[in-house]
Amino acid sequence: MSLTGSIGILAVVALILIVAIPLGGYIYRVFTGQRNWLEPVYAPIERVIYKLVGINPSTDMDWKSYVKAWLLVQFVMALFVYLIFVLQGHLPLNPDHIKGMSWDLAFNTAASFIANTNWQNYAGEQSMSYLGQMTAITYLQFTSAAAGVVAVIAFVRGIVANKGKTLGNFWVDYVKVHTRILLPLAFIFAIVFVGLGLPDTLLGAQVAHTLQGGTQTISRGPVASLEAIKQLGTNGGGFFNANSAHPFEDPTALTDVLEILAMALIPTALIATFGKFIKNRKQSIVLYVFLTGLLLVGAFTVYAAETAGDPLVHHLLGITGGNMEGKEVRFGQPLTSLFVASTTAYTTGAVNAMHDSLTPLGGLVPIVFMMFNAVFGGIGVGLLNILMFLIIAVFLSGLMVGRTPEIFGKKIEAREIKLATAAMLVHPFVILVPTAIAVVTKAGTSSMLNPGLHGFSEVLYAFTSAAANNGSAFAGLNGNTVFYNVAIGLVILFGRYVSMIAMFAMAGSLVKKSVVPESVGTLKTDTFFFGGVFLAVVVIVGALTFFPAVAIGPIGEHLQMISGHLAR
Repeated sequence: MSLTGSIGILAVVALILIVAIPLGGYIYRVFTGQRNWLEPVYAPIERVIYKLVGINPSTDMDWKSYVKAWLLVQFVMALFVYLIFVLQGHLPLNPDHIKGMSWDLAFNTAASFIANTNWQNYAGEQSMSYLGQMTAITYLQFTSAAAGVVAVIAFVRGIVANKGKTLGNFWVDYVKVHTRILLPLAFIFAIVFVGLGLPDTLLGAQVAHTLQGGTQTISRGPVASLEAIKQLGTNGGGFFNANSAHPFEDPTALTDVLEILAMALIPTALIATFGKFIKNRKQSIVLYVFLTGLLLVGAFTVYAAETAGDPLVHHLLGITGGNMEGKEVRFGQPLTSLFVASTTAYTTGAVNAMHDSLTPLGGLVPIVFMMFNAVFGGIGVGLLNILMFLIIAVFLSGLMVGRTPEIFGKKIEAREIKLATAAMLVHPFVILVPTAIAVVTKAGTSSMLNPGLHGFSEVLYAFTSAAANNGSAFAGLNGNTVFYNVAIGLVILFGRYVSMIAMFAMAGSLVKKSVVPESVGTLKTDTFFFGGVFLAVVVIVGALTFFPAVAIGPIGEHLQMISGHLAR
């Protein structure tokens, strides 16, 4: 580790906070109907959309109507893109004549991108036509991100309402996320990315003639536009198989910093938005301190592990220095370490290095962040998970000190705790059970390309990534089989929708409750002491649930490494 590298990590994280906090105020104004200086641009476009689709923007929905509309839109889109994936070989905008996907790969890809996971069991430049990249992939990267934002906004409305009945209008919220947040930001980032060297063209692959007299086929396409929403929507699906390690997706250190900023921007901003909704700025500050602290601990752990290198390599080959295997020299260790921590803290899934090549401790951080699933988290769903853990922390604290559990002026009763527990437990269930099945069946083990503990880590990472709506991979695991396509696709769907439907139901329960005035018996959640309790709940629940699995995987591998034993 170096002082310059450490300062660089701190500077990028500070930049995220500086840009995201004002954005959080803007998002609050969007969803509370406040006008802004671009209203003459947004409002006419939205009125046309409402009229074409038949939306009455003045009609609000209860939680059941809201979640039905939320699910319906995603089901229709999943079916639409599934057909594109299967039939793309017969559809236009396919200059490289790419064939349609198999049924299982198309299912996995549709499930993955509709759920904001963006797991890829295919190489983008070889398996996806331009129509698929734009009409299916880029399109879903907008809509799945929007689905996450409107879900958390609906939940927060349930918290702040006083004996209410409705959570807002799904259709209005969904349109506003696109017109006022995602599209403008994506347009800005796409233009900047084009200026910094990312291609954006509908021309086919270019054949180049090398100095040795041979030829090389260079894939290209509408990359910059996909890259912008890929990061802003915490999506992560790469245009190229190498993802953000590819020079056409991430050519320089500057674009790397911008990609980190983009993936962190909206999830970080939503913490400030939440504080404004509940009219408690201090609550946002407490969350920012502890969540940013976790992010930095993760980034510096990766940085320390990767710069220390592999003692086996040092001893056997006499090669000293840090572990640069699988990393791009143009980013170096500091940006790579922050990218590894950020892409899993924000459950984006983009990678600028091969996680399979990280040291065991370096690889432990992204796995743990996805297991926690509450270190800022993905767009919308991250704040939902944070609120879920806050509710559980309030309940446990109330039991310990003998106070009636209440949070943000709402009493927490049996129904809310049952729903919060269900939302919490589905995450480890859909990680650990499929992992166990995979490592004891031939269909699962036949795809493991590495032996021993590292091979187990690859399988564990895959299902953790799928359950956490992340989509990054350890590599070294052949996921494009019927077993893994179906298993990972189902984990993605259960991991996202079961927990989010439970949170919608909780919002429907909370919205009907009256706001209880604060009293001497109220357990304050906007203190740094309670922030420590919240952090302890997240860490303890994660440790009790997942420690045996990570002990077999990355922790065991680390002990092997420092003892001088090769994996067997």
